[in-house]
Amino acid sequence: MVVHHLDEDGQRSFLREVIARSGAAEPERLLDLMLPSRVSYGACTNRAFLFAEALGCASTHRRDSDSRYQHLDGEPVFPLHHELTALGRPAAEVAGLVSRSRLDPASAHRPVALVGGSFVGEMSVDVAEIHRLDPLVYEDVIGLSVPDGYPEIWRGNLIAESFRGAGTAAFTGDLTTLTTVGPTRVDMCNIALAREVYGRVPLPPATDTIGSDYFLLHLVHDARLPGVLHNRHIVNFHTSERRSDSGFLAYQLRFAKFLLSSPHLHSVYAATRAAGESLLDTGAGSAPPPSPTSSGRARASTGRRAPSASTSSTAPTASSAAATPRRRTSWPPGASG
Repeated sequence: MVVHHLDEDGQRSFLREVIARSGAAEPERLLDLMLPSRVSYGACTNRAFLFAEALGCASTHRRDSDSRYQHLDGEPVFPLHHELTALGRPAAEVAGLVSRSRLDPASAHRPVALVGGSFVGEMSVDVAEIHRLDPLVYEDVIGLSVPDGYPEIWRGNLIAESFRGAGTAAFTGDLTTLTTVGPTRVDMCNIALAREVYGRVPLPPATDTIGSDYFLLHLVHDARLPGVLHNRHIVNFHTSERRSDSGFLAYQLRFAKFLLSSPHLHSVYAATRAAGESLLDTGAGSAPPPSPTSSGRARASTGRRAPSASTSSTAPTASSAAATPRRRTSWPPGASG
């Protein structure tokens, strides 16, 4: 395995060259969207996607720096096993490799586009104290993230499960499901996507907020692309920086902006649900074109604070009218940083 690492200056230099070669209008604005001065989970992951394309990767695998692996019988439990086993293979082939299948047979010819799990441990958002102090206020606050019009019983369940991942139960054995993976069943801290998804559709590069990097989970689900849901959940924890007064305040600001942006995101997700399979390119499910810079295949893994790279086989293509055009220039070898 070859490890590539780029610090911020290295990333900026790489991006300037890529943008110049692309001939894109407003290059400085595009650079700011890709490498903003403020925190952006979407932009951070977009850079990893771009680096993966430059390296000729067929998939990208993300883990976050505030997480670690579970162990079973003294050995780490790696989600990568399921990701590399399924990504890019026709769903019909993967059906015999998983614990169960809940996939519509009409999608069996399509390659697996997403493999993901969730997390155990601490909540992904710092709201546990609100729940301890006043459960009713907690319901009101978390309820702001639930789409309007949900039946009350579903709304209550969503509020109860929000930001808790897979709970606290320890891993005891594999359970994998071939399905169209629901966006609320997986988390971006434990995900792998095929190139034909992220190579065509970027994430919203919103700054100083959370949640915008989950856009592709909704797109893959709503386009009816096959995925594998697994239970090799990673362990989430809060870093010392996040526990500090300044870190806590910064995260609460991001959470507040997420709540403010939720109605807009819900309208977008309603549109992708309505579009359904029309989101797919013509011929989705056929073999994708070769990667632009490499005849071989790499694997691209990322971290939220420090994205990196690793890949597997390809999946069907997903497109959106609002997406930026796919970058197909011949980029120089890049790296995840």
